[in-house]
Amino acid sequence: MGSEVRNMQVILKKYVTGFPKESDMQLMNSWMKLSVAEGLNDAVLVKNLYLSCDPYMRSRMTKNEGSYVQSFTPGSPITGYGVAKVVDSANPKFKKDDLVWGMTGWEEYTLITATESLFKIQHTNDVPLSYYTGILGMPGMTAYAGFNELCAPKKGENVFISAASGAVGQLVGQLAKLMGCYVVGSAGSKVKVDLLKNKFGFDEAFNYKEEKDLTAALKRRFPNGIDIYFENVGGKMLDAVLLNMREHGRIAVCGMISQYNLEQPEGIHNLMYLIVKRLRMQGFLVFDYYHLYPKYLEMVLPHIKEGKIAYVEDTATGLEQAPSALIGLFSGRNVGKQVVVVAPE
Repeated sequence: MGSEVRNMQVILKKYVTGFPKESDMQLMNSWMKLSVAEGLNDAVLVKNLYLSCDPYMRSRMTKNEGSYVQSFTPGSPITGYGVAKVVDSANPKFKKDDLVWGMTGWEEYTLITATESLFKIQHTNDVPLSYYTGILGMPGMTAYAGFNELCAPKKGENVFISAASGAVGQLVGQLAKLMGCYVVGSAGSKVKVDLLKNKFGFDEAFNYKEEKDLTAALKRRFPNGIDIYFENVGGKMLDAVLLNMREHGRIAVCGMISQYNLEQPEGIHNLMYLIVKRLRMQGFLVFDYYHLYPKYLEMVLPHIKEGKIAYVEDTATGLEQAPSALIGLFSGRNVGKQVVVVAPE
């Protein structure tokens, strides 16, 4: 049997209404044996190295019926995407010291029984291991699938991305630039706007908080209209975009972060333009596209190594910083992909 170690965990205390607070979570210590118990065939025990903070996790803090992803269980560790090292394995696909990314617990060690959600990492020192929480993990696949598969971009098209400095948006913009598109992004601070233009190569960017009229702000940047909108925000931004779309435009609905903390979601008033402009608006879940992951890696890794795609992370160090890091997503405090470092590699 393996030795027993302390296992610090981030626990959801109760379901959340309105804007989440750090006090909705608490740190607790448990104890765990560093071995997979007999009978747990296919399970793996991992030491978590990096955890990913993602906007979709807000919906899991509420009791949801029929959602695409299960609600967290109050009194238990919250879960999310992470990068980990295998400590012990009863699964022939994984062996001790393998590096993996996938769904894990917000704790130091996690026993993973749903191993079909794990991807083995063929890591090299050319890219940071933490990138597998972002550009080389779920957010990267989200950007690739939503933009390439749903939007079918063509050279010269006009592309708009909301929440463009986040983990997904920053990559969508760069993929669009590589396709030869004209790219504009919106973000919530001057620092983020500067990042979009100077680090990620967007043609234009603006701070939506400084715009009194979003419809007019988009019209100035897109006098001939928008061909592709990558939707991360919803609400007033979506309403303004619908007025500025070109005929036969495409909208990939990735997220609606402006609505997640509202007890009564905002209504959309301009849906008639879906008909008038013959638009295609489609929601998607990244899980449906994981079969394209090898193809995605083949495309994106050379671009990263050659410096053609940049990526920015916002790092919080220590599991005790995880609640604050997660809550910060919903006020736009993070600059780039929010990552929690649990343990040194």
